[in-house]
Amino acid sequence: MDIITGAKQKVLTGGRLDAAEALALYQHSDLLELASLARSVKERKSGHSVYFNVNRHINLTNICGSRCPLCAFGCDADSEGAFILDKKDVQSLASQAADDAPDLTEIHMVSALHPDKPFDFYLDIVATVKEVLPKVHLKAFTPVEIVHFAKKSGQNYHQVLQQLKKAGLDSLPGGGAEILDDSIRKIICPNKATTNEWIEVIITAHKLGIPTNATMLYGHIETIEQRINHLITLREIQDQTQGFQAFVAFPFHPGNTGFSNLTRVSSWEDLKMIALARLILDNVDHIKAFWMMLTMPIAQLALAFGADDLDGTVVEEKIIHAAGAETKKGITKAEIVELISETGYTPVERDTFYKPVGILG
Repeated sequence: MDIITGAKQKVLTGGRLDAAEALALYQHSDLLELASLARSVKERKSGHSVYFNVNRHINLTNICGSRCPLCAFGCDADSEGAFILDKKDVQSLASQAADDAPDLTEIHMVSALHPDKPFDFYLDIVATVKEVLPKVHLKAFTPVEIVHFAKKSGQNYHQVLQQLKKAGLDSLPGGGAEILDDSIRKIICPNKATTNEWIEVIITAHKLGIPTNATMLYGHIETIEQRINHLITLREIQDQTQGFQAFVAFPFHPGNTGFSNLTRVSSWEDLKMIALARLILDNVDHIKAFWMMLTMPIAQLALAFGADDLDGTVVEEKIIHAAGAETKKGITKAEIVELISETGYTPVERDTFYKPVGILG
């Protein structure tokens, strides 16, 4: 039996792919067959449901001490366009989010690594959001930010996360993973969390009962082998903790970054990575097609390649658009419902924990 045949049989019978089999499937020329395999796994896990939520993104600041070459968002304090939100700004944005969307279920808040703001500032911001929106889930701060808070405060990750949870933090978005390989991180993000630091924060969060997403940024200087190893690392963490709610694959947008000489990967590559993630991450229930980075047409098509979640309405996003993303900064619930319905799947409005709050279409 050749490796491709063996890998397909594993997928169809619920087996676990190893790195060599995953690589063989990636190199397999029949993209539609890969889609069919991934779709079979998706439907085994979530049937004909495709999820979305009503959420709002808030970016606290773009002032960053790390200034990673891969990032187009971060800047110095004296740069044109530098900003930082204060407590009143956040109160206003949270109130406006609720006014604009009475069915809002989630605030998604991430930021740059501000060199001067103390940890107490972030605790106060978390408490402020929960004061304004006590029933809305607060998903905030990547593991990279948690590492930054620990260094600024002289505390360990457990202490930092425990205080954030007490202040009202409900989950982490899981960003900043990029590629979990320090030979890559030393080039693309040398001044922020290492592979082991990212993993330690994630495991600590899960042990504290703080769920997270898992992420990957692909399409820069990494190899396909490094992508596969990254996915297998996430799978191993999930075996240990069961704390990942969903996986999100982010295609790298090189515009305005230190890698602007690179070309954005193709839609073919995007779809192949969605399918491959669905096949490797057998213990993660949900795969997001993040329309903000993929474009909505590709995100919609990804529903045939194993994805079962289109994320949410977003309203306003700044980090990805700083790197040249040309997608809209927000979308309506009606638009998402229509896009899902067109594919033949059932749109399911969810909360952050994938509990349905409405079945439409």
